Amino acid sequence: MDTAKIIENFKKHGFAAQYFATAAEAADYLCSRIQNTTVGIGGSMTVKQMNLADRLAPNNQVFWHWLKPGPETLAAAATTAVYITSANGVAATGELVNIDGHCNRIASTLYGHDTVYFICGINKVAPDLEAAIHRARNIAAPLNARRLERKTPCAHGDLMCHDCSSADRICKGLAIHLKKTDGARQMELLLIGEALGY
Repeated sequence: MDTAKIIENFKKHGFAAQYFATAAEAADYLCSRIQNTTVGIGGSMTVKQMNLADRLAPNNQVFWHWLKPGPETLAAAATTAVYITSANGVAATGELVNIDGHCNRIASTLYGHDTVYFICGINKVAPDLEAAIHRARNIAAPLNARRLERKTPCAHGDLMCHDCSSADRICKGLAIHLKKTDGARQMELLLIGEALGY
């Protein structure tokens, strides 16, 4: 995989972008950049695996509904200066794909924060946008539905999207970042050479 070319493609699309060999290196970078500010975190196994919330908390005010569930935390996370999340699909051509149920995560990646960081393991990379959408719908969403013990065909069957009408469906919104939006001063992709999240 040509990670240098992937980074170049994201930069052409207006993103700041960097490659880190390990999650530890990426976490150190974030902790050095994010100081004395407010941080919102979207639902992300990648962030959890990196222990980022605990690492950022001593020097920042962190809002993450996985640590403190409830609408107040979701609302606070939506108004922070910095927002951190991952993506369900990373197109090597320079696009990002996210699927969401509450849509707090995709909303915050589109507008309202000064800086948005997308932290993505190398396992999220797909050759192009079509493949990244397929990955988000047929790998990430079913695995997340299974983790959340949802009663959906994808979670209890073949781990493939059935475009179901289940009340437990988690894929209710889909966002595609074709380029950096004007809704944030900076959007940065941190691509990590390890498998992280779904």
